[in-house]
Amino acid sequence: MSQRSDPIGVFDSGVGGLSTLRVLAQQLPNEDFVFFGDSANAPYGNKSQVEVQRLSERVVQQLQAVHVKTIVIACNTATSAAKPQLMAAHPELDLLGIEPALKAAVDAGHKRILVLGTALTLSLPKLKAQVARFQGQATIYPQACPGLAELIEHQADAEQVQALLHQLLQPYANQTIDAVVLGCTHYPFVADEIQAELAQLPTVYTGDAGVAANLQRHLQRRQLLNVTPHVQQIQLMSSRKTPAELALYRQLLGLEG
Repeated sequence: MSQRSDPIGVFDSGVGGLSTLRVLAQQLPNEDFVFFGDSANAPYGNKSQVEVQRLSERVVQQLQAVHVKTIVIACNTATSAAKPQLMAAHPELDLLGIEPALKAAVDAGHKRILVLGTALTLSLPKLKAQVARFQGQATIYPQACPGLAELIEHQADAEQVQALLHQLLQPYANQTIDAVVLGCTHYPFVADEIQAELAQLPTVYTGDAGVAANLQRHLQRRQLLNVTPHVQQIQLMSSRKTPAELALYRQLLGLEG
């Protein structure tokens, strides 16, 4: 049985989920975390749905082995492609997933919203249903970003990232875009560069605040919220089991460098 003092598991296809973990750790300072980055198979966005399901199942099993009380899928692609199957296969599993913050952008009154995501995330019914739900309230432009998560995952130089963003966002450069929804947890690492490609420096939305609030409510409801102050522990794991990879995780998380 899960205990309040057990850690929370967080996983992503690679380094992207560290942007979400950073927010979760800040919002829930009494919680400990175990992060698993499947960097050996990153990114998930260019894979088939069946492959994402298989990889997500394998990561979940590794997190269960270290006795986490809840698992947060810090990957929009895995949330859309694999969460229903994971819940069906593991009815005992306490599982939450991140989602693009399209509702938050619409609720804030934005009228021309660019949604950036992987091709797989944008093609699946979950995001399509969100877009259809809000189309009457705002003009929404879904834009796939092939190759962007790969560049971020492999820490490509700034010139490569800028060149790809310029190519992807050129159709919107002179349009009035007042909000950008980042539908991939890799993308917050280049949020400033994304803004710079657009004329009005639009407001940027991620799903991090939403999933953090959802996680806190969920733990309170399940009586699993750790209220005991202590020095927060964050364990980092990766399918690419090298000291350099884990050092990169620590750096991106702000634990060093």
